[in-house]
Amino acid sequence: MFEAVRNNKRVAQVILALLVIPFAFFGLDAYFRDRPGGGEVALVKGTPISEAEFDRALREQQDRLRGTAGGQVDRALLESEALRRAVLDNLVNQRVLALYGMDSRLNVTPAQLQQTIAGLDSFQQDGRFSLERYEALLRAQGMTPAMFEARVAHDVRIQQIATAVGEAGFVPAASARRFLAAQLEERTIRELRFPAARHAAAVNPTDDEIARFYESNPAVFERPARLKAEYVVLDQAAVEKQVSVGEEEVRAAYDSNPQRFGQPEERQARHILLQLEAGAPEEEAQKVMARAQELVAELRKDPSRFAQLAAERSQDPGSASRGGDLGFFGRGAMVKAFEDAAFAQKKDEIGDPVRSDFGVHIIQVTAIKPSSIRPFAEVRDQIAAELRAQAAGRRFAELAEQFSNTVYEQSDSLAPVAEALKLEIKRTDWIARGAEAIGEYRSERLMNALFADDVVRNHRNTEAIEVGNNTLVAARALEFEPAQRLQLDEVKSRIADQLRNEGAAKKAAEQGEATLAALKKGEPAAGEWAAARNLQRGAPGLPAPAMQAVFSASSTKLPAYVGLAVPGGDYTIYRIDAVTRPELPNDDPRIAAVAAQYRRLIAERDFGAFLAELRSRYEVEVKLKPAASPAG
Repeated sequence: MFEAVRNNKRVAQVILALLVIPFAFFGLDAYFRDRPGGGEVALVKGTPISEAEFDRALREQQDRLRGTAGGQVDRALLESEALRRAVLDNLVNQRVLALYGMDSRLNVTPAQLQQTIAGLDSFQQDGRFSLERYEALLRAQGMTPAMFEARVAHDVRIQQIATAVGEAGFVPAASARRFLAAQLEERTIRELRFPAARHAAAVNPTDDEIARFYESNPAVFERPARLKAEYVVLDQAAVEKQVSVGEEEVRAAYDSNPQRFGQPEERQARHILLQLEAGAPEEEAQKVMARAQELVAELRKDPSRFAQLAAERSQDPGSASRGGDLGFFGRGAMVKAFEDAAFAQKKDEIGDPVRSDFGVHIIQVTAIKPSSIRPFAEVRDQIAAELRAQAAGRRFAELAEQFSNTVYEQSDSLAPVAEALKLEIKRTDWIARGAEAIGEYRSERLMNALFADDVVRNHRNTEAIEVGNNTLVAARALEFEPAQRLQLDEVKSRIADQLRNEGAAKKAAEQGEATLAALKKGEPAAGEWAAARNLQRGAPGLPAPAMQAVFSASSTKLPAYVGLAVPGGDYTIYRIDAVTRPELPNDDPRIAAVAAQYRRLIAERDFGAFLAELRSRYEVEVKLKPAASPAG
């Protein structure tokens, strides 16, 4: 209905998440058109997926990963074969779904298309659909509304397919009830613990035992190669320090776009909707319009009856119960015919009937919030920061080239690049080979470059390496120590402690297992049981192995006993004194919640199987070549 244009935010968002990688809002392209340039990475029913299409999708996914991780993403991940394969799989999935939609003659109505576009986050401004933002984004992408609507129609068709497959799963209430009952089952237990520490004093490893352990585990006592390094970082913050913005420039930015710093006019309206299909015959349209004119005449005589008549006559179920009230909205939030009428009417005026794709509307504007502009002094710092960031973004590429060239051409020191670009040289403590980061910058490629032979032997700079979006790091080894095996004397006490702990844990387990065997025979056990406590299967209160042991134990005869070694070397016996199973009424809301979760799992499984069948039906041939190994 009409309100869905403004309120529906979930169309094409939920089921499509079942695909491997969710694409950006411009993710679908003209599927069945040959593309110029480049080869093909896959064929689907004879139609190619080009290298250009794949490269664009891969870049979009890499950018998305950088944004999700705040820019700190290892390049090895971004260039990994797994990511490339996942992107291609998603393109193939999109293609086979589109083919299936065409073969099935799935239709997308204008109302569905309008609701979907109005709900896309990319076109929202201050929580509402913005026509200006919509048109600007399309222009930036070099697309017309017709082109974009065709692509969104593809999305909606795929969502229709995915929804149909996902909703086919059936979960019997009895199965959900049994699962929930098992999760809510409670067992009352007591613990009898046999601490390994009690036996530690009795375990005294000999020098021969320590030596044998040392010789048998050489890798355990090898310290990896390590180095101390210095490094410099070129990022957005460093560039911004070199950018200044004049007061005149800030003022000009404010004066050229005042509406950005204010609240546009908003109106609150209520309406009565008489449904009428967009392509209805003229005779039917005249009848509906005549009924609307009668209502307008009646309301103009007594406007106070608007809410009553809306509740009785309006065919918009979303607003009729509220007397037709649609709340406040700005321009771009409603369909054009409705918006034009609402913003042309005076407050409290009963306007002439207005026809849209949803039907005929009778509108009354009930309140007006005039536009307002925030004063310059209030937004000056915000504008200046934005201008500096924009200038830094433009300047970054130039400085990045200078940064890269300087660390390469003057590779025996980081001082020249630091002086030229006013960067700070930072130093590290010892970094072991295999470490994941230098300072706060995580990059496998950077760490491999830092431990490269030429960098280590000749104290050369690494190349400038991208460690995040608009962030470059170059580093240099200052001191290096190769991998070396620690001497026995250096690790003797550590080995002794390990052997002592292992021996103590073994003695504790022997004592615990003997006690457990006696308890199962009905014999008494020495030791003090801990206070009783209740455990619930669905809310673990013990380590996973202990939970599994307690809830796997037979409850036909109580008390029941189970025992196992727990983290730390202790051995623990659990006595199960009582088992409580809940009685669940048929209308327990938790049963429905469990069934819903189970249905989602079934939907994912069924949708995956459906995609596999489509890929077989439409003869997918993958031609993607392995990626080249990254440098460094």
